[in-house]
Amino acid sequence: MSFSRPTYPINIKRGRKVPGVSGAADFLRSNERLAQLLPTVQRHMALQKDCGSILPPIFASCEVMQVSEGQLTLSAPNAALATKLKQQCPKLQAYLQERGWQINAIRIKVQVKRVIEKPISEKKIALTGKALQSFDQLEQTLEKTQQNAGLRAALARLVNRHRSSD
Repeated sequence: MSFSRPTYPINIKRGRKVPGVSGAADFLRSNERLAQLLPTVQRHMALQKDCGSILPPIFASCEVMQVSEGQLTLSAPNAALATKLKQQCPKLQAYLQERGWQINAIRIKVQVKRVIEKPISEKKIALTGKALQSFDQLEQTLEKTQQNAGLRAALARLVNRHRSSD
């Protein structure tokens, strides 16, 4: 859950939910033990929505973790965002109390989420035989001067690399 405004799949013309998009609520209702969690989940979702409506978009990655005995616990992905969120706490608490939530204190926990880095794929440019031949010819026809030495070496490496990868 994040602080962004939720979007509900609704058939706008008739005002009904789109069939087949029932989600977590139906899953929780399907099991008697899990059904007991539904009010808590709905309460957290409503609180998340209210927090998202008052906080700036920078806090979209912050989430409601727990509400117990008038204390709201929010998670932040890093210490910097937690510090900024702490500055927003008085405003957030006042807003939530106006909305009917009995929040006496707000606590912030830094919950670093494990980020899986995507492997960086190497871009391979496939040069045609004619292109390789043109680069090779350019390398051969360039004057053998000190200024052209670097360019000639780069062209030779380019041609050799592409010919060896074929």
